Amino acid sequence: MRLQLAPREVRTCQGRDKLTTRQFDSFTTGFAAPEDANTAVCVLPGTELAFATNVSSHPRWAFGWKITIKQTTAIFRQVNKDEPHTHHDALEFPDGHFVLLTHLVEGQEATVLQLPAKAASATEMRTHEPLALIG
Repeated sequence: MRLQLAPREVRTCQGRDKLTTRQFDSFTTGFAAPEDANTAVCVLPGTELAFATNVSSHPRWAFGWKITIKQTTAIFRQVNKDEPHTHHDALEFPDGHFVLLTHLVEGQEATVLQLPAKAASATEMRTHEPLALIG
C-alpha cells in the first residue's frame, strides 16, 4: 500500500495480523492496527486476507450508500499503476471482481491469511540452477 495517509505510525503487515479498515485524515481508507487506529498497516500486493463478515463498500456512483459483497476472502492487489493521481490499492475477490480499498466501509475486520512469496535474489536463483553435465 502506498501511504499518503496521515497516520502517526506505519508498519508492514505480518502473517496472522488482525487489521481494521479505517478512514485516515486524508479521507483515504486503508488498513489500521485494531489496537491503535492511528497506526497504518502496509499490505503487500499478493497478500491474502479473510474478513470477519461479508465485505461492504461504498459504490462510486452513490455517496453515502453501502453495498455488501458476498465474499469474505480477497487478495490485495495494485491496479491502474500506469495512471497517476488515482487510487491503486484494491481487493480482488474469488469471483474476479475488484474493489478499491478506499471504497471499503470503515471498521471491517480482516486477518492476514498468507503473505506473498518473496522474490529470490540472483544469488539464491543461481543455487537452484541445474549443474552442467560433464561428459
